[in-house]
Amino acid sequence: MSHGEAVGKSIGIVLIEDDDGHATLVERNLRRAGISNGFIRFADGQEALDYFFGEQTPGDHASGRPSRDDLANYVVLLDLKMPRVDGFEVLRRLKETPSTASMPVIVLTTTDDPREIERCYESGCNVYITKPVEYDAFIEAVRRLGFFLQVVKLPSGQRYASA
Repeated sequence: MSHGEAVGKSIGIVLIEDDDGHATLVERNLRRAGISNGFIRFADGQEALDYFFGEQTPGDHASGRPSRDDLANYVVLLDLKMPRVDGFEVLRRLKETPSTASMPVIVLTTTDDPREIERCYESGCNVYITKPVEYDAFIEAVRRLGFFLQVVKLPSGQRYASA
């Protein structure tokens, strides 16, 4: 297989989204668009931070979640408005930490406030997508995101190698 073949098949999604309905729609429609690899979902920012930066236990693998060393081909889809720890804080921590700084982060949120968009890009998000409130438009936006993820090239996973 050449280096460029089946790129979309190799991408997994870390979805950080507190709305169960949105999370289900995102996962279902990305799968329909051809993203067939793993999905990890966290219901709020604190769960995500615990996963990325907390102590890992042998049970993490049993839960079906990849170890942090296996996350080189994952993209983070991040909501901003969440309980406990919001998306801005998750983004800041991911981008300021060398082991996760090059992991692509796509902010997927209902907010289209230009100040919040600017703040996200200043904090290091790679793409900012506004979730349409209207159902069909939301589905279409997620479908297009799935096609984008099939052709996007991710950095090599060397950054996750243990020192």
